[in-house]
Amino acid sequence: MSEARDAAQRVLLVDDEEELRRSTAQALELFGLSVQTFSNADHVLELAGFGFEGVIVSDIRMPGTDGMTLLQRVRELDAEIPIILVTGHGDVQLAVKAMREGAYDFLEKPFTPQHLAGVIRRALDRRALVMENRRLKAVAGKRDDLETRMPGRTQVMVDLRYRIRAIGATDADTLIIGETGAGKEVVARALHDVSPRANRPFIAINCAALPETLIESELFGHEAGAFPGAIRPRYGKFEHGRGGTILLDEIGSMPFDLQAKFLRVLQERVITRLGSNETVALDVRFIATSKVDLEAEVAAGRFRADLLYRLNVATIHVPSLRERRADIALLFLQLVREASARYGRDDLDVPVDVIATIGDQAWPGNVRELRNAADRLVLGLDLPSTDSNGRLRDPAGRLADKVAAFERNLIAGEIAAHGGALRPVYESLGISRKTLYEKMQKHGLDKRLISADQMLQDDLNG
Repeated sequence: MSEARDAAQRVLLVDDEEELRRSTAQALELFGLSVQTFSNADHVLELAGFGFEGVIVSDIRMPGTDGMTLLQRVRELDAEIPIILVTGHGDVQLAVKAMREGAYDFLEKPFTPQHLAGVIRRALDRRALVMENRRLKAVAGKRDDLETRMPGRTQVMVDLRYRIRAIGATDADTLIIGETGAGKEVVARALHDVSPRANRPFIAINCAALPETLIESELFGHEAGAFPGAIRPRYGKFEHGRGGTILLDEIGSMPFDLQAKFLRVLQERVITRLGSNETVALDVRFIATSKVDLEAEVAAGRFRADLLYRLNVATIHVPSLRERRADIALLFLQLVREASARYGRDDLDVPVDVIATIGDQAWPGNVRELRNAADRLVLGLDLPSTDSNGRLRDPAGRLADKVAAFERNLIAGEIAAHGGALRPVYESLGISRKTLYEKMQKHGLDKRLISADQMLQDDLNG
């Protein structure tokens, strides 16, 4: 079977019951379908996306991420991927809910392989039509999926989509920079989906969330006995992404010592598992994101200059909403439509005065903050309205103010209780000295205490 045919007949089968999973896969392969099996839904999300040309079949009741959750998360990546849900519980209400939320079909166990294969083939035909329609639109210069995912008529967005198409078609490692919430991961996923690696895994790694004591094992993998508790060998995330794309989100948070090891991976495309001396070849494309100025981090000694130069072979800047203010109203309306579909609500007519108010706001949280506002509007949690100064009222913002006030009062109280000494304050609060300084500056607490404490620390260290 050719690679093109394999891609077109691809089925991702998810079921936590090993025997049923194996027998179903074998039966489908007899019908000429290429099946990849999974015991849970987590890794399926690494393969699903706009470039995925197959179908997903999932059991609906599984530990961890169940079929309904998988349906929702896949639809967030691409609402037109056919998902066939299977259950042995005969839950009619659940079936109706699944179909309303976008499932392609719903099967009840037990089912015959012929029936399942027939449903899959029809779903594959629909997916093939969707993909062909997208390609034709792109060739004709009409609105395509990239514009749907990253809408905007401003020049910065037109330029962004052009760079994604140009860079995505190559295999160049790419650095994506932009503010929090601007859509850096969306851009990374788009680069993957327009690349020749679109049907391979897309592994997203949050460098800021990896536990420092386990970060090497998580990325490089380990052999049995490499450290206490390493009972059996384990692939790391780098190996798991072979053939695909690895996203290193917020790479500026990667520990300095690990940066040298990662530089070697970038340069030589090999890894060495913990506890092993053998190298493993790595066929992946690396994409990194950063919300901080990495050149400033290099100057401060927190990021390696050679790693930065190796990463930014191609660089993409994701504009903030401030840089494309004319797109805000259009984007908000699209986010409202997406939220309505996601929550199974009727399309909402957004009042003109609300749209005008939305377009006038600063939105420091960028697209993420705007999406939250759209979700709240659709759910009826609150209607955006303005205060006497024409600013958008935001109940979430009022809650944030209350939390900030509580934090400020707590820190101020601890400082007073310890007579201005800061060391017992950050120890009692369970935070670092640096974090305490940042919070004091944020809340406008006496900065002289910071200077005095720094001098004391320097005297003690001297």
